[in-house]
Amino acid sequence: MAISVSPKNRLIHGYEVVIGFETHTQLATKSKIFSRAPTAFGAEPNTQACAVDLALPGTLPVMNREAVACAIKLGLALGSTIAPESVFARKNYFYPDLPKGYQISQFEIPVVQGGEVSFFLGDEKKTVKLVRAHLEEDAGKSLHEDFIGQSGIDLNRAGTPLLEIVTEPDMRSSEEAVAYAKELHKIVTWIGICDGNMQEGSFRCDANVSVRKPGQPLGTRREIKNLNSFKFMQQAIDYEIRWQIEQIEDGHAIQQATVLFDPGTGETRAMRTKEDAADYRYFPDPDLPPLHIAQQWVDEQRALMPELPRSMAARFVADYGLPEYDATTLTQSKAMAAYFETAAKASQQPKLVSNWIMGEVSRRVNAGEIDIASAPVSAAQLAQLVGRIADGTVSNNAARQVFEALWSDAAAGEVDAIIEAKGLKQMNDSGALEKIIDDVIAANPDNVAQFRAGKDKAFNALVGQAMKASKGKANPQQVNDLLRERLAAAS
Repeated sequence: MAISVSPKNRLIHGYEVVIGFETHTQLATKSKIFSRAPTAFGAEPNTQACAVDLALPGTLPVMNREAVACAIKLGLALGSTIAPESVFARKNYFYPDLPKGYQISQFEIPVVQGGEVSFFLGDEKKTVKLVRAHLEEDAGKSLHEDFIGQSGIDLNRAGTPLLEIVTEPDMRSSEEAVAYAKELHKIVTWIGICDGNMQEGSFRCDANVSVRKPGQPLGTRREIKNLNSFKFMQQAIDYEIRWQIEQIEDGHAIQQATVLFDPGTGETRAMRTKEDAADYRYFPDPDLPPLHIAQQWVDEQRALMPELPRSMAARFVADYGLPEYDATTLTQSKAMAAYFETAAKASQQPKLVSNWIMGEVSRRVNAGEIDIASAPVSAAQLAQLVGRIADGTVSNNAARQVFEALWSDAAAGEVDAIIEAKGLKQMNDSGALEKIIDDVIAANPDNVAQFRAGKDKAFNALVGQAMKASKGKANPQQVNDLLRERLAAAS
């Protein structure tokens, strides 16, 4: 069944989709949340697990102060309430890669409460409200591939500090869910609390998906675990939506479950029935006192915060006169924002710079899978090129040729040198342009007659003839203006 979306109310085959997210964000600390063991990725199995991580008798957890600082920064970035006192709890379940038999997490009183994430879906602004973000430790990892009839246990990840960020069920499509995840990924990397490496498991999303008829109570949700790529995230949610609708239409009830997505088949499959809070038997951890966060500490962290994406976007709108959509797009990363601001200040043409970055520059950066900070065309060079468009030295088409030369050949030289070498300057001799236009009018009486009869295509054909006669060097706007003036005078 293909997904068919009604544009008015986002219904899919008459059903409303409801999605909430739980995102496990690995915090950028050098040591684990309750021990001094390192958190570096890629070490040999069980070489970064100390006695605390192994849950040996007599060991006690000690809170990592930097992990708390990361939680404070997230709360400040998302407009959340930072609890002056929060409590750690034991979340009981039994897996071989969880040595203690429980996970230290937060339940009733999390450290970060409320907040929201805003983003654009196309040109429509969306906002997803957050329930909470709580500190917890990661579990270890079971390894099945390298063993025949057995499983290996790697406890390097055991105790790795996480912030689990939980949303309200506010999203109504896979596109909206992916846009939210990308925005959250941008924020946590922007403020420096997470490296955002999804392949290494630093940013993992669980999507709670359900469907219902409009106006009905929430449907039974199924949780898609450990989505670690935006591409697979959308595929998994789309498949789950189709599957649930088909089940309901066939008369089957949806059972609450935890499922995994198989990229090879493009399908989700049930892993286990979904646990609820009661199944985990939460209770306060007796080894950890309540976490107290003084307002002074919050104020200190606020003073250290970088300018946030939404604040920077608002400044771009106010200072550079950009549309909100442009400003939001340009603040997708610190590197892109810095690239724009450097070029905008140097050229004094912010909107034109924005158009080029969102268009030609982004297209090539994405195709080459490189960071904009490593782009072959520097912000200063783009500013020079935009300046030459603005002062009429080159047309947009000629500017693209200059840009191509700059991008593909590091030895191509500077903007002005390329313009000269390639003969790309626009025609500035008004007398020569007037002669070209007079000749075009004389040579195309049929098009002139059609234009006077109200046919716009005939005018465009005359413009094309004039541009061709000038070998593309005439200023298109000048050609338009002068041609209309000549045609009006001759009528």
